[in-house]
Amino acid sequence: MTKKNQSTRLAGTLLGVGLLSATLAAQTPAAARYDNPIQATVAQKLAAKSRFSDVKASVEDGIVTLTGTVDLYQRKLDAAKAARKTANVQGVRNLITVAGANVPDAQLEQKLAQKLRYVRVGYDNTFDYFALAVKDGVVTVEGQDRTGIGRDEAMTEIANMPGVKDVIENISVEPVSLFDDGLRLRALRAIYRDPVLSKYAIDPARPIRIIVSNGHVTLYGSVDSTMDKQVAGIRANQLPGAFSVENKLEVESKSGSQPGL
Repeated sequence: MTKKNQSTRLAGTLLGVGLLSATLAAQTPAAARYDNPIQATVAQKLAAKSRFSDVKASVEDGIVTLTGTVDLYQRKLDAAKAARKTANVQGVRNLITVAGANVPDAQLEQKLAQKLRYVRVGYDNTFDYFALAVKDGVVTVEGQDRTGIGRDEAMTEIANMPGVKDVIENISVEPVSLFDDGLRLRALRAIYRDPVLSKYAIDPARPIRIIVSNGHVTLYGSVDSTMDKQVAGIRANQLPGAFSVENKLEVESKSGSQPGL
């Protein structure tokens, strides 16, 4: 490469860097010029709700930072939602602390498990599965859901439970598939029409949960005996069209605890 070409290339590079810097410099003042109106509007929204009386907002370059305390995790989410819906807001940094009641982890987990068992009553509750864990008030919920409706209902119940400080959610929604839906129905009939397993259809909050993903079947929940678990596995393995079957049913302890949701 000649010195002339090198000089031309260097000049082009410097020009590009200069234009990028000028663009970024222009964007920052453009966002910053809305900071005062944004802060005034967000402050007004927060002041209008008594539940946000201890929440403060600051704004820099269009980014709203929320600090302070609320008594429920749901209210932390609501404050962020109100700020996010304000005109010209570029983003929200939610640093609000949930300072409500302190509930022992085991007690909180038990309460949430009870809520989630009875919130999903209906046709689809057989086809989802949630697992809970609580550590220092932080709730981790994992699982699978067929439509997303069960997930949304579960998250609402968790967010409104006193004692919840934060939530880590890892619930997947299964892809829409006529093949999987057909396999779900065949599994439902095979399991619940068995005379040994039909009792699990009586209580809508305690079914054997049938999860189907791309032709793979997994059974979750809790059953009364090892025999019931084995029979459910046999019925699932007899399903035409199932690529694989994994039996994750748990046998209830004598205390009557229910590990599955």
